[in-house]
Amino acid sequence: MKKSDKKLDKMLREALTQVCETALEEVAGFVWLTHFVNYNAFPGSLAVVCVFNTNSELLDARAGHKDTYLIGLIDKELASAGFKIRDIKQRVRFDTEENCQKENNGKWTHRFNH
Repeated sequence: MKKSDKKLDKMLREALTQVCETALEEVAGFVWLTHFVNYNAFPGSLAVVCVFNTNSELLDARAGHKDTYLIGLIDKELASAGFKIRDIKQRVRFDTEENCQKENNGKWTHRFNH
């Protein structure tokens, strides 16, 4: 990874860590998030995955518009770090521990790579 990529990665991680900490306090069922990026195609390559514990908790979050809240929070924190991500709604996905356990035996690396 190039030095400039490491700097971008650090800034991204810090912004998304703030999102995660806020979401853990304010969004029932939210458990963690991660991101994927190809720095050669950044910011267009950025993808963020927000993970909830159960499908029911994710459905409740969507019913309460917490998915929209999380997308807005991600957009705000990234903008605060100097990143303007176009079409942020298309860059954020939602998943659950429950689905990963059912479909991938709890192996997130397998789930993310397929």
